[in-house]
Amino acid sequence: MKKKLTQNLTLFYSTNFPKKFNRTSSKKYYVTIGIGGNIGNTKKIFDKLILCLKKDARFTLLMTSPLLQNPPFGFLQQSDFLNGIIALKTNLCPNAFLKAMQRYEIKFGRKRSFQDAPRTLDIDIIFFDNKKINTEKLIIPHKNWASRESVIIPLNYMKKNKSNI
Repeated sequence: MKKKLTQNLTLFYSTNFPKKFNRTSSKKYYVTIGIGGNIGNTKKIFDKLILCLKKDARFTLLMTSPLLQNPPFGFLQQSDFLNGIIALKTNLCPNAFLKAMQRYEIKFGRKRSFQDAPRTLDIDIIFFDNKKINTEKLIIPHKNWASRESVIIPLNYMKKNKSNI
């Protein structure tokens, strides 16, 4: 199912997006990640990522947003992106979590050629519990998250629908 929001923005609904997984977890940190991609079958890549995260004992999936198709920013000569939000819990510290997410990006074919380049899978840590981190390798909350439709729209959907997914 899809819902056109504007000429450039469309929400997509599928088996895993949006979805409510676990209601409780004893893991320590509540983490919100943004996922995006525009190379290959992005929906299939996202579904495989969900499968991997579900099987990975380091994470407890809580919920996902619908997927948002939106135009690229920065480098504009590329296909539209598909973006979504995943909420999960983990006991990993922020830097170990970052490394784990970068390994998933590589597993799904991510190549870092230049900033805002097309990609198979991009995983951004939007929020990590209530932590504020500003190092060379990691900035939390994610820089510019509040000005990106690709984060705001799926995140707002999750906030509104927390109880009835």
